[in-house]
Amino acid sequence: MQHPKKGLATTRPGTRLCHAVPTRSGPPDTTGPGSVEADTVAHCDDSTAAAVLAQLQELENVVPYTMKDFHTDNGGEFLNWALHRHLTGRAVKLPWTRSRAYRKNDNAPCEQKNWTHVRQLFGHERFGHAELVPLMNDLYAREWSQFTNHFKPTFKLLKREMKNGRTKRIYEQTPQTPYQRLLGSPDIPEATKTKLCAAHAGLDPFALKKSVEAKLKKFFTALGNLDRESMKT
Repeated sequence: MQHPKKGLATTRPGTRLCHAVPTRSGPPDTTGPGSVEADTVAHCDDSTAAAVLAQLQELENVVPYTMKDFHTDNGGEFLNWALHRHLTGRAVKLPWTRSRAYRKNDNAPCEQKNWTHVRQLFGHERFGHAELVPLMNDLYAREWSQFTNHFKPTFKLLKREMKNGRTKRIYEQTPQTPYQRLLGSPDIPEATKTKLCAAHAGLDPFALKKSVEAKLKKFFTALGNLDRESMKT
């Protein structure tokens, strides 16, 4: 299936909290796990603000590491008082920074995942049927999350060098999956690594891909049926 190349943006500037969330100077510290960048990719009509806090709370409950800092863009779905209270109202405040206005490169590692982790599945189309939400969430949380974290290696940027007036990016020689990076991190407890290994041993990448394709077929079949029903009314 071919997807439209571009979609409408739902990000709206969140100006009321800009003074309370400092901008980040320079790239995040990725020498260890815990630096989290966040972005939203819309499948809905206009707003993405409602679910961000709930999704962050769920993320903190399932990731095998402790968040050490949090970085977002300037959208109102992030710069709101509910999220501010959640991040700063804890016993130990979680450092929260935002990108500079109109500087997408400040959130580049996260922005790059919009295509590989989201648009490759569902494209840029907006889906106006609430009945589709459970189907999408199930695929994201199960097969697609397991496949991307356990079986999709990526190259990590090691450093940048200036050569003949141009910036040269130096990447690691061997790509790794997020699962491999956690196993190789001295910051992850051995008990956690044992659980990750047990979970990995029970996964089959070919079975996961087959299940992904089956659920996508179910999703787009349901979408077609709902679109036809809505045209009748």
